[in-house]
Amino acid sequence: PTPPRRSPASPQRSPQPSRGGARPVAPVRRRRRPRWAMRTVTTLSVVILASAGIGHAVVTSLDAKIARVDPFKDMKNRPQAGHGMNVLLVGTDGRDRISEEERRKYRLGGAPCHCTDTIMIVHISEDRERASVVSLPRDSYAEVPSGDGRKAHPIKINAAYAEGGPNLTVRTVEHMTHVKIDHYLEVDFTSFMKTVDVVGGVQICTAEPLKDSYTGLDLPAGRHRLMGGEALQYVRARHVDSDSDLGRVHRQQRFMAALVERATSSGILLNPMRFRDVTRAVLGSVRADKGFGTGELLGLGRAMRNFSPSSSEFTTVPIGQLEYEVKGVGSTVKWDTAQAERLFRALREDKPLSAHRPKRRAVPVEVAPQEIHVQVENGTKENGLGKRVDEALAATGFRTTGRPVAAADRALKRTVVAHDPGWDRSAKSLAAALPGSELRVVKGLGPTLKVMVGADFEKVRKVRAEDPTQGQSIVVRGDEAGCS
Repeated sequence: PTPPRRSPASPQRSPQPSRGGARPVAPVRRRRRPRWAMRTVTTLSVVILASAGIGHAVVTSLDAKIARVDPFKDMKNRPQAGHGMNVLLVGTDGRDRISEEERRKYRLGGAPCHCTDTIMIVHISEDRERASVVSLPRDSYAEVPSGDGRKAHPIKINAAYAEGGPNLTVRTVEHMTHVKIDHYLEVDFTSFMKTVDVVGGVQICTAEPLKDSYTGLDLPAGRHRLMGGEALQYVRARHVDSDSDLGRVHRQQRFMAALVERATSSGILLNPMRFRDVTRAVLGSVRADKGFGTGELLGLGRAMRNFSPSSSEFTTVPIGQLEYEVKGVGSTVKWDTAQAERLFRALREDKPLSAHRPKRRAVPVEVAPQEIHVQVENGTKENGLGKRVDEALAATGFRTTGRPVAAADRALKRTVVAHDPGWDRSAKSLAAALPGSELRVVKGLGPTLKVMVGADFEKVRKVRAEDPTQGQSIVVRGDEAGCS
């Protein structure tokens, strides 16, 4: 029989000569891991299992275990259907389904918000050969459409679920994106804990200590195998870095990649008993529309079995303003209207996200400027130079403090980019925007990089992340390249 195909998410192994003198297997090229948030882990685990060569009859049995909702009831004036399939994946809180003992142990004492903590659109191409995943930040500014006696009004997109459940969530997403949603999948983190436990835990790596008094997370730097409850602390932590939700989403995405690797490399998919246990845990809190069944599971599986840049794309809707104040709503995340429209048009037209990438003359860098915090210091005696550099960096996308200060040395001849040794990739990306600048390692500087402007400063050059989708991905947090 033909041996099962190993997932690209599995660890790379050196070629070993086979028994009997066969030619050695060529090494598998390490591909870039997909970027997903934690709340979709249960649904995507089903996808992985469905795509692993498990028999059609087994996948069919999963269909009957999924709880059903009707998110499309009485919906009118919907966007025109495009080509391919659009699935709305939402993640809800669900802490009310966790035992009191576990809620105390993992500090889940707050009341559930009954809102969506994660929202993603997964587009499967018509030929089922490409998957495009677009994350919609939970604090995105949105407008709830009028209907059912409800007037149109502004809202954070994650609050649509609390106000009107799956139906209003779909309506709001369609209203904001003009993308017709074909199927709806909803999960909570109850089965997240169960899934992590049933696969035997997931190994993560952190280059720096992580401690969050709110969730109880306390991890020294290094490698750790996390079980369900600890994993939940890891992905929920918001107070271990300056980016709050941005840092949390990064950890969620890293954990999801590690979970995928664990599921595909530990023999789970080839062991019927373990497969049964995983699917029971996975489907414990999944809800879907009535039309999402076996065929759709297999279609998703075929499209997402090979994670490579050419077949799968992962991005976040482009952001225009991170702290957009709305009366009665609070601080929201406002999308970049023009770039977001290009992105969603690509989904509607069933084209790769890069097909509508805006053409820019910018230097490619590894870390997007939107993910780099910068403090500007004026190292010259030229009045106003620090402010000019701060504004130029902010206009390019860097997250400056907006409060430039005078440097201790006011006679710098060369511009310096000072950075903590753990943030070297961000520093290189920032230096690319300052031609001729010098990189300088300063231990203990932390996540905020420092630009000390010298007499050689001429201009700030435009840079862009290497991500071909041009979406403002929020997965890069701290240069946690991993443990050696």
